[in-house]
Amino acid sequence: MNIGYKRHSGILLHITSLPSRYGIGDIGKGAYDFIGNLNATGSDLWQILPLGPTGYGNSPYSPRSSFASNELLISPDELLEDGYLEGEDLARLPSFNSGKVDFDKVINIKTPLLKKAARVFLEKNKEEEEFRAFLEREKYWIEDYALFMVLYEKYRDARWELWSRDERNRNQEALEKIRKEKGDDILIYLALQYLFSKQWKRLKRYANSLGIRIIGDIPIFVGKDSADVWSRKELFKRDENGHFNKVSGVPPDNFSATGQLWGNPVYDWKEHEKTDFRWWKERIKRTMEDVDILRIDHFRGFDAYYEIDSSEKTAANGVWKKSPGEKLFASMQKELGRLNIIAEDLGFITESVERLRDENGFPGMKIAHEGFIPRNDGDINALDTFLPHNYTRPFVAYTGTHDNDTTKGWFSGLRENEKKYVLEYLNCEESDVPWALMKAVMLSSADYAIFPMQDLLSLGSDARMNYPSTCNDKNWSWRMKDGDFREDVIKRMRRLNELSGRGNI
Repeated sequence: MNIGYKRHSGILLHITSLPSRYGIGDIGKGAYDFIGNLNATGSDLWQILPLGPTGYGNSPYSPRSSFASNELLISPDELLEDGYLEGEDLARLPSFNSGKVDFDKVINIKTPLLKKAARVFLEKNKEEEEFRAFLEREKYWIEDYALFMVLYEKYRDARWELWSRDERNRNQEALEKIRKEKGDDILIYLALQYLFSKQWKRLKRYANSLGIRIIGDIPIFVGKDSADVWSRKELFKRDENGHFNKVSGVPPDNFSATGQLWGNPVYDWKEHEKTDFRWWKERIKRTMEDVDILRIDHFRGFDAYYEIDSSEKTAANGVWKKSPGEKLFASMQKELGRLNIIAEDLGFITESVERLRDENGFPGMKIAHEGFIPRNDGDINALDTFLPHNYTRPFVAYTGTHDNDTTKGWFSGLRENEKKYVLEYLNCEESDVPWALMKAVMLSSADYAIFPMQDLLSLGSDARMNYPSTCNDKNWSWRMKDGDFREDVIKRMRRLNELSGRGNI
């Protein structure tokens, strides 16, 4: 007897982690090959990280714009095919580390190639009508972003707060002067956004044609050093002198005695309400142009967020402040229709957070690693809601996410009694823990089951994507090597889909 509803499965892999010969994954051949292999597994979801252009630290969760796309993800091979680069432009590339992104090297080598392609695109003018339609469609944000990036280059990547007073305060005469002096440079950034959009839409059409949906991601807060804050300061809390006096974070917990001080400016929700949440609607609408489903990081911040005085050195002395999430989503759904959103509801979750999630029909998240954390008496609670046998339907279940260690690395760091419990729970040998945990998640009742690519490859901690609350060259740099998505991996994942009735099987 058919259960009467569809069960889904997928892989979590960011674009930067795809194989390519340019030192960083892009939306060219490596992405198409990955989609083809994903389709062969029978899975129907590809989850990525935020697509925005990254700044210092290379974190996709602190982009230079919440609306723009990362130019470094544009495929030079497709620019060659479209006639915007020549073969000799790509003939003398240096060697890159195939297992890790060297962001500085990539930026130095790839940016001049991309800018050359943008100049040729503008000179040839063969897509003028499509380009102008794109600019009109994205007019809410795109000129501010291009201006921001040109000023960034003028000041050699200095934070916008260090620019001249007129430029940081958006004096219109000063901005008009930049538009006249740097018009060609502004056009290049506009063209690059168009070229990304063109390549991305082509890739998404291919994925969708195979029955694969793309899950995107956005952080709830935005970075202070971003075009968002520079261009719309009124949407963020400031004191009488115009300084951003309140910042975001999370309070002390079992993982940190002083909490986490993120430092992002917090929203002035009263200002957002005055515009009927226009900025949020534009942000969500823009992101949903590129993806089929959207995961919102730190969803609980729509119910209440943790506010810390900007003078504090830790997050210990913050306070919870109420957010107008109910009004926001009611207004959003009225204007944009039903929202395909996944609520990242991890951490300190209250009944009101769960109510906001459930009343809007947003599935929450379950992380299998978290189910094996012992109680105070040292025993693991078999009724822990993060253990796979306790999952209920409206959830997206993972072994771990980009912020967790790989499953192999996680298991190796457990204490002996914890390892014993895991092996007994999964009924497997140590060498097979990643696949056994994936099987447990796949056989659970959760509607969605998604796994980091590193777990399909049974990789250890060296392949971890991110170490939260740190900033080093290990973060965001892992890459899958060409040929890693092997036939045996595809067949094993396909068998899990068959056993669990998931995906496009």
